[in-house]
Amino acid sequence: MNPVETTLTQYIDQHRPQQEAFLAELVKVPSDNPPGDCAAHGKRAKELLEGLGFKVEAHKVPEDKVRAAGMISATNLLVRKTFGNGGPTIAMNAHGDVVPPGLGWTKDPYGGEIADSEHGPVMFGRGVAVSKSDFATYAYAVLALQEAEKQGAKLNGTVELQFTYDEETGGDIGPKFLLDEGLTKPDYAISAGFSYGITSAPNGCLHVEVTVKGKQGHAAMPHTGVDAIEAATHILQAIYGLRAELATRKSKVLGIDTATLNVGLIKGGINTNVVPDLVTFRVDRRMIPEEIGFDAEGELRAVVEKAAKERPGIEVKVERIILAEPLSELPGVEKLIGALKQRAESVFGVEIPVQGVPLYTDARHYTSRGIPTVLYGAGPRTLMEARGHNSDENLRLNDLNRATKVVALALSDLMA
Repeated sequence: MNPVETTLTQYIDQHRPQQEAFLAELVKVPSDNPPGDCAAHGKRAKELLEGLGFKVEAHKVPEDKVRAAGMISATNLLVRKTFGNGGPTIAMNAHGDVVPPGLGWTKDPYGGEIADSEHGPVMFGRGVAVSKSDFATYAYAVLALQEAEKQGAKLNGTVELQFTYDEETGGDIGPKFLLDEGLTKPDYAISAGFSYGITSAPNGCLHVEVTVKGKQGHAAMPHTGVDAIEAATHILQAIYGLRAELATRKSKVLGIDTATLNVGLIKGGINTNVVPDLVTFRVDRRMIPEEIGFDAEGELRAVVEKAAKERPGIEVKVERIILAEPLSELPGVEKLIGALKQRAESVFGVEIPVQGVPLYTDARHYTSRGIPTVLYGAGPRTLMEARGHNSDENLRLNDLNRATKVVALALSDLMA
């Protein structure tokens, strides 16, 4: 190793206990979304970052924008560190909002508990892998770079920590807010990772709510009403027919299989003895990278409307909730990928793939501005292995240590 590499890796190893304690403190503050009351976590994260010596900008999102996102409160945090003169600006974004814990936990989801395993120490807690871990990854990578600069490293560039709170609802009041307000104009972006691999092409996602309206009537005289549940069942059969067709649309991107569709929520009816007059359900449609520019919403609407016409007396409405376009690699991203891949393979001692994931992420807000972006952080070998969005979510702390080294080393290459 050269002196800069030695300084970076030694700093990260020496401060491993502090980094793990920092992550545990983040896990201990609930930031479930829904309901999306995330101000307390933002406040605690700001205190912790300031305790590390960072100057932290806190950008509270206006209440009308928060409500429009279906949340209660959110404050975005921004830290800027400039090294030398000139050079690229590199944003690193992780989200502090998490899905609610749900059932089945054997550990306290807000405990930050560490237990031994065959893979070394493991920390448990909601968000410990997705993606509070990368608050710690990115922050300590920058601290290591600051130490290298003190030791004489010649670095030129600016690194920004962008910690936001609405990934679970689409990112409009997080990264998009920072970009729209002109608070950041990076040349590159790194978003929180989900696996050892470098993710360059996440899926897109469409959420729609379908409302099926009929007419209520007495259950003893069903012919006096128009049964919304019966009609919704017919429409759902058509939607599931589309799902079967989507399963034949295969992606050529490593890590992504096919286009998918799922009906995740449904409600309706008045009482057992009443012909139901209203049913609503929500559909999740994932678009593969090859579907960039394809009107997935129009396709789904056509299926719903055709099926509804086959049920006289029924009115149907399709309302978009989220539309996140799939991503592909932008020109210039190869420099970012190259730095991360070289360093990751050296640190982990295995081949590191460049791949896609069947998820949608905040990364799309950067790529939509033409900013070359990848996902990389303290991820596990697979998201399922870390039980992300599942009970007993966990993170191997050896992976946190190694990912922090990879990020610090790659940033030093980009700013050399």
